[in-house]
Order: sequence, then structure tokens, then C-alpha cells
Amino acid sequence: MNSEFFGLPTRSICSQHLQVDCLLKGGLRIVRLMLAGSDENLFAEMPDIHWPTPTGEYYLRGGHRLWLAPESLAHSYTADEGQLTIEDIPNGLRLLQPVEANNGLRKSISIELHSDEPRVTLSHEMRNESAQSVFMAPWAITAMPLGGLAVMPYREPVQVEGFLPNGEPAQTESFLPDRHVTLWPYTRWHDSRLKITDDSIYVEARAELPPCKIGCLNHRGWIGYLNQGVLFVKQFQLQPDRLYLDRNCNAEIYCGDRFIEVESLGPLCVLEPGQAATHVETWSVHRFEGASPTPDDLQHALRSIGL
Repeated sequence: MNSEFFGLPTRSICSQHLQVDCLLKGGLRIVRLMLAGSDENLFAEMPDIHWPTPTGEYYLRGGHRLWLAPESLAHSYTADEGQLTIEDIPNGLRLLQPVEANNGLRKSISIELHSDEPRVTLSHEMRNESAQSVFMAPWAITAMPLGGLAVMPYREPVQVEGFLPNGEPAQTESFLPDRHVTLWPYTRWHDSRLKITDDSIYVEARAELPPCKIGCLNHRGWIGYLNQGVLFVKQFQLQPDRLYLDRNCNAEIYCGDRFIEVESLGPLCVLEPGQAATHVETWSVHRFEGASPTPDDLQHALRSIGL
């Protein structure tokens, strides 16, 4: 089914649970995610946000995109206004964009809708079509509208072996650190949107500047966002023996004055000519009527789906 997104042509794929809309031109983007029977886009829409880059004007658009880490204006931002190649696959589509001139990579996203539940599996691929090796990591970024609460766990599951003489539980390897966070230069510890507990990092999606961005090595493999009674969860593969960019982060949250982004990264690699890196996410969408964007309601919703 074909439709449009602010004048750009799109292709829609549907299950009995979800509808996903992808651009046919104007960038490798999934611009809408909607529950069946609803016309409300769960993703942020930013058709007016754009800026100049070495390859031309870059349009953010909104929704979900595949990004290149480490981030730089010269290599990550490519004016991507060309036509995409669309391939039908079982239960979904594969989107392929032209080779990016500034980095030699060809990006693609395969999208598979699950028929039995509101779930989508995405396989992101970056293939090196240049004659040079590329130092990189795939980076999957999903922009959501403001108004909700994002969460990512950042602590390893606690292992307990018996009890200390004072009755406190004895944790395995308790002499070693078990978590860390990474901040960007514009992030302030006293930002009122940011809350860090012993196990999780929360970011309240409110319009405020400067932006707030925080990352971690996420040992649980998921990030959640609760907004208007709908919980969006993105899950990704854990590769604990690999090294990640951004001071060893595999999960990040960014919040500015227009949108909030929930992000996952694949491990660092050096792509030789002809090689490809793949990063897989699974999205799920859950209704919780009346749930407010608070840590208590968000944790209750997560526990009810087994997270």
C-alpha cells in the first residue's frame, strides 16, 4: 500500500497488529509506526528540521534511521534525497539506499512484521562498497515525540552467593565495578529530565535546551519508552565480549526541545572492502491504558511483559 509523508512517497506494510510506513525517496527512514485501527504515529515527525552538510542539505525527517558511528559531520551526515530500492521479503520489505559518497557505505534495513503479536524485527546492514577499510559501528536511532518517559537499564544482574555476617547479601565479585554511564559535553548532571537509580537511567521527554544525552553499556539488551499509555520497547543483541564506541556504550538516549531518541549500537568493527556489518533490533508495542509516564508505572508495565 502506497501513501505519503509530508509530500514524500511511502510504502506501508501491515499486520493485524501494526502498520509500518517507509519512505520510497528522501532517505532510508521508517517514518511511521501505528497500532492497527489507529492513525496516531508513535514516532516523532520533523519534516522541517534540516541543515547543510558537505554533501548537501540533510533532512532529519523523524522516525527511525540507520546511522554511522563514530558520529561526525563529514562521515555520518549524507544528503540522502535519492530514490531507494525496495525489495519484497517474507512478511515485509527490504530498503536499500544508494552508496553514500562521503563514506563508501551502502545501508539497508530489512523489516519483518510478526503476524501473531505487535512486534517488528529489523536487520540493519552497512556494506563497505569502497576500496578502503572503514572504522565504524552500526547505530539504530528511533525518534519519539515528547511527553513520555524513556528508560534503559545499566546494571548487570546482581549475583548473590550467601550472606555476610551482618546479614547483608554477599554479591559475587563485589570488589569490581558493575556499571558506568557516558555523558556528552552539553549534558548537565542537574538536568531535571534526568534521573539515575541504582539499576536504571530515566529521561523525561520534555522540551528543554541544552539537550540531554546519556549512554551506557546496557546488560539487559532493551530500551523502553512509555507515552500516552503505549509502551514501545526496542530489544537488541548483547555482545558483551565486543568493544563499543562512545566510551563503550551500546545504548543511548538523547532528548532535545523537539523529540527524544532511543538508540542502540552494534559493536566496533573495521569493515574491509566488500564486508558488511549487521545490527538487529526487535520492536514491540504494548497498550497500558491509564499508565502515566512515571518510573513506577513504567516499571510496572515492563514487569508485566517480562522485562
